[in-house]
Order: sequence, then structure tokens, then C-alpha cells
Amino acid sequence: MGFKSITMLKIIHLKSMPRPERTTSHLLFCLLICFGPGAFSQQKQGYIASLGRKNHWVDSVYKKLSKKQRIAQLFFVRAHTDRGQAYEDSVGKVIKDQQVGGLVFFQGGPVRQAELINKYQQLSRVPLLIAQDGEWGPGMRLDSAISYPFQMTLGAIQDNALIYKMGQFVAYDFKRMGMQMNLAPDMDVNNNPDNPVINYRSFGDNKYNVAAKGIAYMKGMQDGGILTTAKHFPGHGDTNVDSHLDLPLLPFDRKRLDTLEEYPFRQAIKAGVSGVMIAHMGVPALDSAKNLPSTLSRKIVTGELKDSLGFKGLVVSDAMEMKAVTKYFPNGEADIRAFLAGNDIIELSENSERAIDLIKKAVRKKQIPKQEFEAKVKKVLAAKYWAGLNRYHPVSTDHLVDDLNRQQAKNLVQQLCDNAVTLLKGDATTLQLNPIGKTAIVSIGVEGTTIFQKELAPWYLNNDQFVVGKATSADQLLELLGKLRQYDQVFVSVNDTRPRPASKLDYSNGVKLFISELALFPHSVICVFANPYTIAGLPGIEKSGALIAGYQMNDEMQRSAVKVISGLIEPKGKTPVRIDQYFPSGSGVILK
Repeated sequence: MGFKSITMLKIIHLKSMPRPERTTSHLLFCLLICFGPGAFSQQKQGYIASLGRKNHWVDSVYKKLSKKQRIAQLFFVRAHTDRGQAYEDSVGKVIKDQQVGGLVFFQGGPVRQAELINKYQQLSRVPLLIAQDGEWGPGMRLDSAISYPFQMTLGAIQDNALIYKMGQFVAYDFKRMGMQMNLAPDMDVNNNPDNPVINYRSFGDNKYNVAAKGIAYMKGMQDGGILTTAKHFPGHGDTNVDSHLDLPLLPFDRKRLDTLEEYPFRQAIKAGVSGVMIAHMGVPALDSAKNLPSTLSRKIVTGELKDSLGFKGLVVSDAMEMKAVTKYFPNGEADIRAFLAGNDIIELSENSERAIDLIKKAVRKKQIPKQEFEAKVKKVLAAKYWAGLNRYHPVSTDHLVDDLNRQQAKNLVQQLCDNAVTLLKGDATTLQLNPIGKTAIVSIGVEGTTIFQKELAPWYLNNDQFVVGKATSADQLLELLGKLRQYDQVFVSVNDTRPRPASKLDYSNGVKLFISELALFPHSVICVFANPYTIAGLPGIEKSGALIAGYQMNDEMQRSAVKVISGLIEPKGKTPVRIDQYFPSGSGVILK
């Protein structure tokens, strides 16, 4: 174990430095700072409403395309900017040769991606629709780009107007990089703590909260001018298998699905969501065929989503390269089945060229009505028109990283965290301890001093700071416990440094027991900067004098917790999930 002791902290206040002048090309960005992304929201009808009107651009483009090119409009292929030139060139060849409808970008950097989008758009006769998974904004996939809080963190917020505002900011970020479609929000009701693939990506286990927050996020993005995709229909929240690896089973009856899993999607459809992504799951209550993923089921895609729920927008398959579909339907069979099931966009086919040829044969054999095929293609073209691609312009990469990481966006991240941080146990007395008492500030699960320690130290100048690793030895922990008993009060942060916070901490059992011992100290405040489910795996933590749920380990949330401890802000958050018997869903102390 390495632990560090600091007894005095000198604070230096720096005056704000003037910002350098920028060129007039940055006028729009300056206006954004003054008035927010809403200043540039396109005041036009929603995508769903636009489908009911004749569109001359859509009809003109459709007529100019061959049958094979029309089919290709339904395919979105994978793109990266972190795999080297050869990979980028191979994607460019697919675009040029097949004239696919769009791309889904994954890992890389924002400037490289924007440059590559500009390059790829030049290869396509019809402008490409560019999509990305941005559940917490561009930082979900890209380095050097801002990350907004995880959806689980947002689930704790009581003011949904803030989530709408985040949606507007994310729309600006996407458009700034030349993207038109966010494969978000996640509208799964996560009522299984052991869910390996959804979990912290969900707004929580309360269907009403999930629906309200998903709609707020969706509306913010769509009002900001980008397409959205509610996922993963009919609901991936109560599964324990990762569909990237195998086919999960949703074994519940029709009544349960109607009243729980499908509820957020039904509400989102009523609210005008532009797209819905289909999950790869076995759902016997909706289609009893063995090992048939929902993505490939016409009963589910067309019968349930389109006919029963009345969805008129874009139906997007989950990635067709995932094992949940390829394991049981190899060699392109999954692609043709997804097409016939009713999907409008077939995402990440293993072999798009093969799939296009298979679908062409199916169309020729009249396995799908002519009007249904035409409607699919025109829906994709109408999405491009709605997003402004009929007037496509390359994006500028000047100051792109600065624009994505603008101060206004950073302020919003802090505001979101301030509104999410949750006091599970305690009051002003147990939170705000003796400012001159001998104080220990302990950070666990890290290798160095944390923001929490740095921000809290000035409030308790007679402090020592300690760092405890995830696998510190039992002897070292016992020695440290002896030292900590000599302090009047102890503040503890429990940290998950993993980029994807799981429901169980990757700590040794000894470290977990160490946390339980600290909770028994007479004056202890524990803050958990991790998935809220992890609290259930720390028995005895509920005995601490005060307990704060911070949901994730970012700098802003650590600052929010310190603000609550110091009395600068009132805790407003409520837990979006049931943690255990002590902290049911909706827990949260509001100080008076």
C-alpha cells in the first residue's frame, strides 16, 4: 500500500486570464456561449411528422438510385479513427463501391473523425447519415471530447429540464463534428443489478423515471436538430447475458412486458422519438421461435413495435456483428431476416456486400411488398433531409476540441452532478464535522491523491490524507486502522477508477472489510464514487455517520460531494435504483 500524508495545504487564488482573440469565423461559437445551443435549434416539425408530407428531394433521389443502391441506403457500416490508414481506406472503399446509407463511428478522436467524415462524404453520391453511440455525449467514444454524466447518474436528478438542456448540448456537439444521429437514449428499465451490458447506462429501475428522463434527453437532442434512437426494444434491463457474446432471454409474460419493459418505449413513441433500436434477445412471449433474436422477428419488429405500438419512425437493428445473432444465423442469414422482420436500418453487418445481394434476391422474389421496401428506403432518405443533408456542407475542424470542451458545457456537467449527488444517510450535524478537529481524509481504490481530498482539505486544515489501493495487504490495512483511530473524524471516498463502472467493486475482500470498519468510527462520512449497486457489496457501510452516493468517479461529482459536506449546496438527488434493504429506489435525505 502506498499512502500519503499531507498536513498543510496552501491555497493560491489566480485571477481569470483574458482569453485570446479569435477569428470572425468563430462568431457562431461566441453566440452559442451567450445564448446556449437552443439559440440554433431548428424550429421545424419533428421527423415523424415530416414523414406524412410529400418530399420532392426524397422522391427525386429515390428515383435516381438503382435497386441495389436503394438497398444499400439501409446499411450503416462501422468506422474508426484509431485503427490506422489501412482500415480507414477499407471503409472508404466500401462507401465508394457499395454507396451505403450511413456510418456508425466508434473509438478515435474528434478532429480525426471530423476530417474523415468530410473525406467519406465526398465518396458518396447521397450524403451519408453519420451516427454514434453518445449516451453520455461524444466522450463515450472519443478522446479529447467532453463526457456528460452516465444515465444512471442522471437518473438521480429531480429536475428533468437539466437533462433536456444536456440533450441540446449533445446535439450541438454532434452537429459540430458532422454527425446527425445519436444512438441514444438508453430507455431500458434496469431492474437487474447483475445486468452485464446495460446497468449504469440506464436511467434506473423505475419505469416512470426512465421514461421521463429518456424523453427529456431525446427532446433536447431532437429540438437541437439531430435524430435519436431509443434503445433496446422491447427492453434489455432485466437480463444477465451480454448480447455481444450470446443470446439473452427475456422470459416474462406479455402482461409484464406491456406494463414494465415496453412502458418507456411506448411513452417515447407518443412523444415523437425519431428512432427505436431493436435488441438482440429471445422473447418467447412475443415470438416463441427457438433462438430467434427479437431483431429478426417480424412478430416483434413489425407486429409489436410498428403495428401494436404504432411506431412510424426509423427502426434500427442493434449491431448485426454481435454473437446473439451470428451464432444462430450465420453467413448473411441474419441480415436478410432483419430486413424482412421490418428493420429500416441494418447496423454493422458482418458483410454488407453479401447482405445487399441477398436482400436484392429477396426483393426480386417479392418476399416483401414493393410499397414496404420503398417506404423503408424513403424513411432513411427523409431522415437525411430532416437532418439537413440535402444541403450538406463539410465541417470545419478549426478550434473543434475547444468547442466540444467549451466552458459552458463544463459548467453544465458540474450542474448535473450537483443535482444528482445523493445523501443516503446523515444530516448537517453528521456531515459538517469539527473544522479544527484532527481529521483524516482517506481515498480508497486509487493510487494517488484525489480531487475529493484536494477540495475537502481546505475545510479541515488540521488534516492528514491517506490513499489505499484496491488490493492493499491485510497487515497494512490493520496498521492503518490503528493510525486512523487516533483521529477525531474521518472522511472516506470509495472510488471506482474503471471507465465502465460495474455493479461490484474490483476490491479485495480485505479492503471491503476495511471500509466496513471505517463506517463504525464515531464520526465518519463515506462518499461512494461508483455504481450505486456497489454499496450493497459493502456490508456495514450503512452504519457510517453519513453516507453519500456519487454514482461515478469524475472530478465534478467529487466536487459536488464536497459542496454537500461543506454546506455549499443542498443534496437534491434520489437513488434511481434499489440498492438493498436499507436504501430502496428513491432514497435520498433532503436537508431542511
